[in-house]
Formats: sequence, structure tokens, C-alpha cells
Amino acid sequence: MSRIRIDAVLIQAVIAGALSFAHLHDLAAAAGQDGWKAWAYPVSVDLLLVAAWRRMRTTADNRAAWAWFVIALAASLGANVATAGLLDLGDVPAWLRILVAGWPALAFLGGTLLVHSPQAAPAEPAPATAAPVAPAPEPVPDVTVERAPDPAPELPPAATEVAPVPAPAPAPPTAVPPALLDHARKLADTHHATTGNRIDSATLRARLGVPAPLADAITAQLA
Repeated sequence: MSRIRIDAVLIQAVIAGALSFAHLHDLAAAAGQDGWKAWAYPVSVDLLLVAAWRRMRTTADNRAAWAWFVIALAASLGANVATAGLLDLGDVPAWLRILVAGWPALAFLGGTLLVHSPQAAPAEPAPATAAPVAPAPEPVPDVTVERAPDPAPELPPAATEVAPVPAPAPAPPTAVPPALLDHARKLADTHHATTGNRIDSATLRARLGVPAPLADAITAQLA
């Protein structure tokens, strides 16, 4: 439980409240409200001030709270000024008697509107938008390429003189599909990261399930 710290502002508030209470009591008594009725007027003014102040603190844009706060403040300040010698309390004018007599109903109306009027419901926060989930990459299918056998070279007709046999032309390089090459490159990177050595043709052939010439061609392109 927090303790109340006594400082200059608290002392000033007590003095101001006591003097305003006494001035309102004196003005109500001079206007014909004697006995306990004169003591009830200061309480009515202060309660309206508190209700208007609380409504202004809870609602930022509330013109009605400001209007009733000004009305209650004018009643308090008016009593302070009127009892300072500017008004003859022995001969109070009729219009002031009417204001004092009608104040309880006015204060009750203001307090009811301030306390029981509906307040604006707080705005609901917008639902958080879920971050889009990136689609999972499609697995690269294992592609098996079958190489057609090379045609057997035709033998030249038999001749009397033995002609030199020409050297066989080198086989054309085996074409590697891009998807298969990308898949082989991933396997080579994984093998290098795991063992620290570059993948060889035999290991790549076993992983891909391709013929030896195709595995050699892929290994050559990965080098």
C-alpha cells in the first residue's frame, strides 16, 4: 500500500478545498438554505467536479465532461468571489436564490450523465496476418539414362594388299540432362562436406544408378 507523501501541493489542496467548502456553505446559507442543507451544497459541487474529472481522464475527447467540469468550477469560483465582499450576504438577489435552489437538480443531472453514459468500446486489434509459407522444393527424380550400343564397324572387303586399318573415331561426349547434373552436383557437395574428398565416378555411379560412361561424363563436368 503506497503511503501519502505530504508536500506543498497537498497542503495547498487542503487549504483550497476547505476555503471553497466554507464559501459555498456561506453562500447557500445566505440564499435561504439553512441547517444541513447549507452543508450539502459544497459536497454536491465537489462531487460534480470529481465526476467530470474522472470522465475526462478515461475519455480523451469528451465535450460533455468538459462542459460539466466548467459548470462545477464556475459554481465553486462564483461562491469564492461572491463571499469576498462583492455581494451583500444580508440581501441576496432573487436570481441568485433561484440558482442556489435549482443547483441540486442540475448537479444530479450532470452526475448521472457523466457516470452512467455509455463509453466507446475499445477498437479490436486487427488479426495478425500469417507470414506466407514458402513451398517446399520439389524433389529431383532419379533419372536413369540408357546408352544405346555403338554400331559395329564394317570390315573392308578382303584385298590382296593389306591396307592399314584406320583408328576408330572417338566416341562423341555423352550428353547429361541438366536435372541429372544438378542432382549429381548436390550429391557431390554432400559427399565433399561429409568426407572432405571429392566424389569419384564409381561412387557417383552407385548413388545415381547410371551406366559407367554417363557417370564418367558427369564426373568430368563436376571437376
